[in-house]
Amino acid sequence: ISWKFTILSEKRELESYYELARSITKNSKGSALLLALDEGFNKMRELGANEKAVIFTESRRTQRYLKEMLTEKGYNVVMFNGQNSDSDAKRIYEWWIEKHQYDDKITGSKTADMRAALVEYFREHADIMVATESASEGINLQFCSLVVNYDLPWNPQRIEQRIGRCHRYGQKYDVVVINFLNQKNAADQRVYDLLSEKFKLFEGLFGSSDEILGSLESGVDFEKRIQEIYQNCRTAKEIDDAFNRLQEELDEQIRIKMQETRISLMENFDDEVREKLRDNYEQTTIQLNKLERFLWNLSKIEGQREALFDDNSLSFIRDKKKYQLMSQIKKRENTNNVVHYRLSHPLAEKWVNQAKSRELIPKEVTFRYCDYQGKISVIESLVGTDGWLYLDLLNVESVETEQYLIFSAVDNSGNQIDQDICEKLFLLQAIEHEEIEVPNSINNTLQYIKECQVEAVLNNIMERTAEYMDSELEKLDRWAKDLKMKLEAEIDELSVEIDYLKKESKSIRNLQEKLEMNKKIKELEKKRNDMRRNLYDQQDQIDEQKDVLFEEIEVKLQQKVTKKHLFALKWRII
Repeated sequence: ISWKFTILSEKRELESYYELARSITKNSKGSALLLALDEGFNKMRELGANEKAVIFTESRRTQRYLKEMLTEKGYNVVMFNGQNSDSDAKRIYEWWIEKHQYDDKITGSKTADMRAALVEYFREHADIMVATESASEGINLQFCSLVVNYDLPWNPQRIEQRIGRCHRYGQKYDVVVINFLNQKNAADQRVYDLLSEKFKLFEGLFGSSDEILGSLESGVDFEKRIQEIYQNCRTAKEIDDAFNRLQEELDEQIRIKMQETRISLMENFDDEVREKLRDNYEQTTIQLNKLERFLWNLSKIEGQREALFDDNSLSFIRDKKKYQLMSQIKKRENTNNVVHYRLSHPLAEKWVNQAKSRELIPKEVTFRYCDYQGKISVIESLVGTDGWLYLDLLNVESVETEQYLIFSAVDNSGNQIDQDICEKLFLLQAIEHEEIEVPNSINNTLQYIKECQVEAVLNNIMERTAEYMDSELEKLDRWAKDLKMKLEAEIDELSVEIDYLKKESKSIRNLQEKLEMNKKIKELEKKRNDMRRNLYDQQDQIDEQKDVLFEEIEVKLQQKVTKKHLFALKWRII
């Protein structure tokens, strides 16, 4: 019997668990469980996570065995099953009733109250909950981050339900999943491979198999198919052939379902959602990130007289050289004689600077959402409206230099248009019309909006500076406190040793030995004095660092703010 680890999270704080999984092999199932819990709790202790684990098993008999084994090893164990009628459960229930006799947590339903009592006892007192399938639904264990499938079911939905007890909103740490399986059993191994590889049950984000399960009738039907293989196949070859047939069937169903899902996403979701799709199909300009889109569109405008652009391949030809947008290189096999085009490329820098240096006069512009290939809901709702827009560049110099684009915009009804909507406008194709003059009333309104947004940006910078100062001061205070405690502990140890030697010295009759002892005492006293001086020196050093920090903050407070008006336009969306 051997077992496997899986981590479900984005943060990846517990990568060391993979090393742990590799180190625990060829152990009995019980021994592996004990070692996993011991090492797992050590890792959690280092991270500051709760040292708690929930172990799922299929039968109450196994549950009782695990409770006895773990209790003998010193763990505080609580059991959870469909009956919850053992003496420990009754004792916990009485404790819970007495604790909450004056509040509104008691529902009056003994079954519901018993479940709540066991969960609360697990949260506040127990180290481990050993549970049957009855605990896989209806309870929240986000205070626990270690899930053990001691008996691994074949139904993917049951596994997701188990993991979902801990991997849910409110969970602060990586959820570690330990799965036990008999790797010498070919059928068990193939079942695990299907659950892991096809249903993605153990890869990063909980719930990633939802769409796949939806295309396979139900987890119960899948479990029946697995049972048929176990019942009808006798040799390793028969098992392997049966699973190959099942896997081919799953591949086809999953492929069709994912294709339908992709089409639905492309037709109905915003570009911000579609940008998150990552697949092996050829990318289009719709799937570029915001910066790449801006670079590509700007390059087409500024370089239209110097190069021939192709939107389909996101490439252009200039001076007989072929340039291709950097993000597309990985998608193509043949990149010979292609220059990688990116923001830091000299040609891109030339076109960007060329665009920035141009003086722009106020004009009327029609944004054509009707020609846009994607979907932007906030723009879609503005089709048919018109208004005015200013764009200004805000430059803030302190310890660092920060730049912000400040959009100020209103529609003809006087409603302010948000900054992010203004940014999205410039993803659209547009038609430039005649020069215009901005009315004084519109100018005053847009100037007022601009000043409010500038003030908000400056306030945000000040808040970040204050948070930075508080964070740095807290670090220095913690360092000073830890250093003081460490040095004081060492000084106390030396003082105890000095007192002991002085006492010993009084009982020594040999003059030479007494002199040697006193010499040693003097050396220790000198060392103690040096440590005391070092403590004061370290505190002075910390005070100096605080002074440097305050000087940096003072410089940040002396902000040099400059504003540059870039352009004004009257807009219309069709």
